[in-house]
Amino acid sequence: MDKHKTALVLTMVVVTAVGFFGCRGGRPGEGPETEGIAGEIQVKGSDTLLLLAQRWAEEFMAKNPEAVVQITGGGSGVGIAALIDGTTDVANSSRPIKDKEIEECEANGVEVVEFKVALDGISVIVNPENSVESLTLDQIKDIYTGKIKNWNELGGPDATIVCYGRQSSSGTYVYFKGHVLEDADYRADTQELQGNATLCDAVARDVGGIAYVGVGYAAQRDDVKVLGVMTEKGAEPVEPTDETVANGTYPISRYLYNYTDGKPEGVTKAYLEFAFSDKGQKIVEEVEYIALPPDILREQRDKLK
Repeated sequence: MDKHKTALVLTMVVVTAVGFFGCRGGRPGEGPETEGIAGEIQVKGSDTLLLLAQRWAEEFMAKNPEAVVQITGGGSGVGIAALIDGTTDVANSSRPIKDKEIEECEANGVEVVEFKVALDGISVIVNPENSVESLTLDQIKDIYTGKIKNWNELGGPDATIVCYGRQSSSGTYVYFKGHVLEDADYRADTQELQGNATLCDAVARDVGGIAYVGVGYAAQRDDVKVLGVMTEKGAEPVEPTDETVANGTYPISRYLYNYTDGKPEGVTKAYLEFAFSDKGQKIVEEVEYIALPPDILREQRDKLK
């Protein structure tokens, strides 16, 4: 493998050169043969999907040295806006596209095609020094809407609760607001930060902090504590695991999406074929997300035929 071959992968604020030469085709069971694919595509959107998309791009370009996949973060809203105005080939989103956004796409001649690419759970995290181990959905809502302001109201330390959250362009922000806050407004002093890693950093430094992040990011950290979540008081707390997210027993879980303009072709099609290959779904698990159930995976593959 020639490690001197590099390919460009973009994040929101940092441009990092990644990529390798690799043997074309891959071993049996790793997905479709993509030998000879050449060209460049743009993939923009969700920060939750950023790490996964980067890994897919690296492996895809290793198999296809003449292909370039540029990955840009910034939030699901950024990706979908780029789909609407025709400046991306794939929009990464951690939420379903909204009806209004579909209408805007149609007005611009964009035919929205939706692909489910992985499953994700939203981890609720606190500082390891916080003695609280679990919360109900209602308690999380009351924290983020300002009804509960001190950890001692929840059996924890006498410390002011400091809420950290995503920016409004984030699909995680939208999903959490709708699913957990039931569309109530976030408390006015919620500190909105750019990405999952930044949220983890903030909580790791703040004994009173709480945040919500993708399970893949929380699982890689030993300086934050993941709380169990209960649907109601007295219920058994459920932690975000592969099994609980896949079977829906963890109450803050969701699909992650890719959107394209029409049926993908060329490099875009090959990239998505790789994402849905055995190797691509193995990468989903390697970055601590949940691979698609077999029936859903077959549906997504069929959309590319």
